[in-house]
Amino acid sequence: MADLKVSVAGVEFHNPLIAASGTFGFGREYAEFYPLSAFGGISSKGITLKARPGNPAPRIAEAPGGMLNAVGLQNPGVDHFIEKDLPWLREQGVTIIANIAGNTPEDYCAMAEKLNDTDIDMIEMNISCPNVKQGGVQFGTSCAGVEDITKAVRAHCKKPLMVKLSPNVTDISEIALAAESAGADAVSMINTLTGMRIDINTKRPIIHNNTGGFSGPALLPIAVRMVWQTYQKVRIPIVGLGGAARGLADGVAGQPEGENPHCGAGRHLHLAGRRGNAACRCDGAADRHRAVHRPVCAREDYRRAYKLHG
Repeated sequence: MADLKVSVAGVEFHNPLIAASGTFGFGREYAEFYPLSAFGGISSKGITLKARPGNPAPRIAEAPGGMLNAVGLQNPGVDHFIEKDLPWLREQGVTIIANIAGNTPEDYCAMAEKLNDTDIDMIEMNISCPNVKQGGVQFGTSCAGVEDITKAVRAHCKKPLMVKLSPNVTDISEIALAAESAGADAVSMINTLTGMRIDINTKRPIIHNNTGGFSGPALLPIAVRMVWQTYQKVRIPIVGLGGAARGLADGVAGQPEGENPHCGAGRHLHLAGRRGNAACRCDGAADRHRAVHRPVCAREDYRRAYKLHG
């Protein structure tokens, strides 16, 4: 069997497939369908300092080429994650990334300190969630904001620190540079694009929150372009995500679907990698009606894959 191990910011994954933060939850629902050890890693549902109920329904809407969600960081809080979810995840034989979000820089710093003494492998700092009124994307839309919060969290974080970036900016590569200069060990990109759908009968937005984050296959060329742009500027690893749904990042190198030997399942694929190395991340759906499974695959040569697109 081929050696599929990859390393991102010094963290090893036994294969390049990582379940991305979001609708995969903490993996319990998916463990009913297949062993989580099939993944190289899991990035947890976004965790906040205190439990959050999320946004009121309706918070999901179908859209051409994907879907909109405005779940709003519903989660049980960092203490519950450490006490209840992390021990179970640790038993699954998979690398664990804790995705954290907050209203203030102090929230992020406090969570980093709480997670320092746990056996998670990496922290992913989410400063790109478009579906909350406080925190989230407000920290991630300017170079100064990204640099300030990254520097603050870096001072409290002993784990490898990855910063999750928003595509809803003028130049994401400059945002990535700001994260790198402030001490980020890696960046992940892209989060969802802000979108809206209207109910023609009510003449109102379908989603209670009015807008939501758009994800799905239609995102792929945008994500690839942004990763390519950022690759030209930063030296730290880039974890690429968004839009890929099947084989070889939807045919990155023209290889027929299904021929790549490394496959898993998920709603959309996230390619994770560094120069000369690669991984992929798939975002599954914990909500039953979103549990749509498609094959997803990884490129072993991340750099070559994106050069072929460019």
